[in-house]
Amino acid sequence: MPKRVDHEERRGTIAEALWRIACERGLDGASLRDVAAEAGISLGQLQHYFASKDEMLVFALGHISELATRRVTERLRALPAAPAPREVLRETVAEILPLDEASRTGNLVQIAYFVRALHDERLRAHAKEGIPALRAFFAGQVREGMARGEIAADRDPDAEAMLLIALADGLTSHTLLDVCSPEEALRLLDAHLERLFTR
Repeated sequence: MPKRVDHEERRGTIAEALWRIACERGLDGASLRDVAAEAGISLGQLQHYFASKDEMLVFALGHISELATRRVTERLRALPAAPAPREVLRETVAEILPLDEASRTGNLVQIAYFVRALHDERLRAHAKEGIPALRAFFAGQVREGMARGEIAADRDPDAEAMLLIALADGLTSHTLLDVCSPEEALRLLDAHLERLFTR
């Protein structure tokens, strides 16, 4: 009896093959044929799932976001009690940072997407979708902190949310370049949260 193929699993395998190639030589060096070989399938099998390279790239970008969301959720569930806003923000930003091999790889792939998206309207539109959602999530946590009296009432939640995103981006770049260590990146994140949360 022929083996049943889990199509979502196969799509994930293809996305991960694309990531490995992107980490080594960037997205421009990732042809459909190269990705198929890296994934251990034929070009025809890959084209059954993705008719074009752009279609594959858009899927892989969404797959990265889903995996990151899943990891953040797992981190928050692992906390001993219902997490306070400060813990939610710390764990979420920590998950964004390249603190281990898996998150380092994810960040390198996202940088490759970023560079390509600068010149590709479809990828740029897709890449931009995630930022407003993340900003709204962070702003919601800041508002919750303000309601609990943990953040000064005169703070602008939307501005603070964008500053957290900018902090994560900057620390990511400098950690990938080995300008600062993962441990220092976490210390700087904690120092920022210490200033934001008054108690």
